[in-house]
Amino acid sequence: MGFSHSEGNGNETWLKKYADFMHVYLGGDSAGGNIAHNTAIRAGLDHEMDHRAVIDGMFLNCPHFWGKTPIGNEARNPERKALMESIWIHAYPNSTGFDDPLLNPAMDPNLSKLRCKRVLVYVAEKDILRDRGWYYEKALRKSKWDGVVKVVEVKGEDHDFNVISPNSTKAKIVLRQLASFLNQGKVLHSFAGHLTAVPSN
Repeated sequence: MGFSHSEGNGNETWLKKYADFMHVYLGGDSAGGNIAHNTAIRAGLDHEMDHRAVIDGMFLNCPHFWGKTPIGNEARNPERKALMESIWIHAYPNSTGFDDPLLNPAMDPNLSKLRCKRVLVYVAEKDILRDRGWYYEKALRKSKWDGVVKVVEVKGEDHDFNVISPNSTKAKIVLRQLASFLNQGKVLHSFAGHLTAVPSN
């Protein structure tokens, strides 16, 4: 719906009046992070995007990335591992499996076409999905994607902690850091060293 409004079409008055499609950010929590990532990939494959919208950056909070071969702490918790895999099977029964690029970006041959230059990823120390967030950073770099990615690990917390407890101290820190990320615009050189780990206390 949104990109149709970038051409002056659509019925959403607010979007037509206030939205700046030349400075778009994508973001999401958990599976919403997957949606944001895959939207940026689809945008990168759309050769007409330059004339319709510019994605300045992307924010992924505890993204629900996974894969067929366990990494990091995934094999140490068989119950949570089974839960993660069950969620995917029920959410997308016609997928190609746990290495489907929609679930495992590292298996996507189009990863380098991610349509943004700045990516911020939050992972939580106790989250079984933590290592996938770090692996996503490595996969982006390996793909020769032309951008800057930063992963911030929050100690002592579990999946989507800031959504579950939005008024907690750490959640407020994450929100402030996200605001800083959004306000930096296209200043890539200051982005990489700007964000620091969320304090453990």
